[in-house]
Amino acid sequence: MEDILVPIFICVVLPVMIVWLVTRAKQNETNKKAEIMLKAIENGAAVDMEQFQTKKPVKSIKQDLLEKLNGACITSFMGVAFLVLWVIDQYGSGLPNGFFLKEMLPVAGGVMLAVGIGLFISYFVGKKMLAKEIEAEEKALQQ
Repeated sequence: MEDILVPIFICVVLPVMIVWLVTRAKQNETNKKAEIMLKAIENGAAVDMEQFQTKKPVKSIKQDLLEKLNGACITSFMGVAFLVLWVIDQYGSGLPNGFFLKEMLPVAGGVMLAVGIGLFISYFVGKKMLAKEIEAEEKALQQ
């Protein structure tokens, strides 16, 4: 019975609970803002609508490119590590018998390496294409 219930709770109940909690937190935040706004209107105070809007931090082009480079390094390294583990298993001393899904190592390694290479390409192309915009942002920040 435990073999059936644990995967169901992990794969079904846990994600549903996470979504429900996040949705409930956002709804509570919206209700609190609305309550504050109604109290301010009832008291005749001026309501600043910008105060209630959530502002997302603006990322610069350079920050976006650095995040792509960071992701490319991580996924490429993981892909290479998976492939190295697979080579060690095939041609070396082998991995322990309890090693989880060692048949999937070449597939996972290939996928991770492909994503990493794609992110590297995206980083270098973006860096080349957006060089003028990056310079303009840096000049604007210096002033």
